[in-house]
Amino acid sequence: MMTPTICTVIWFVGIVGWYIIRRPFERKAKKVSVSKSLFGRRESGILALAFLGLFVVPAVYALTGYPSSLDRPFIPAIAWFGLATVCAALWLFRRSHVDLGRNWSISLEVREQHALVKAGVYRLIRHPMYSSFFLLALAQMLLLSNWLAGASGLLGVGILYAFRVRQEERMMFEYFGNDYLDYMTKTKRLIPWII
Repeated sequence: MMTPTICTVIWFVGIVGWYIIRRPFERKAKKVSVSKSLFGRRESGILALAFLGLFVVPAVYALTGYPSSLDRPFIPAIAWFGLATVCAALWLFRRSHVDLGRNWSISLEVREQHALVKAGVYRLIRHPMYSSFFLLALAQMLLLSNWLAGASGLLGVGILYAFRVRQEERMMFEYFGNDYLDYMTKTKRLIPWII
């Protein structure tokens, strides 16, 4: 039986799962030298807004029920779809980390001996990690029956995507040149064959 409390637990387990997936890759990435980084105040601010939308706002709602005035009716079928979406998000998130290996970084960085990854999920889309973030935000909206707590994740991820992806692609083009341009012509950014 699906209830609002179970949905809150599923959302929380999804966030914890996200951290558990990321942590070992973060530790391994720190062992590889960075040759170029675009991390700065702007990048910190963008990451903070995404964190606010995907964790802080829904956590406040989950712990306090605030703002209950923005609650929407709970529909179990939507919640089940939210569970499936969080599972898909975590699978894609892990798969994108595994496929990137030591090329992964939390910020816009090029590592020493950085390789252009075109295998695994990267053969279909250039930014599967952003796709997984959008899926996680969608799951949040489906699981938490509050308009603010639900939609804050999509807003946070939307800001992250809007202010980062062009800069990331420009950096990849500067590093990989025509090889990256060729890769761009064969893949979509977020959804295979569509976007």
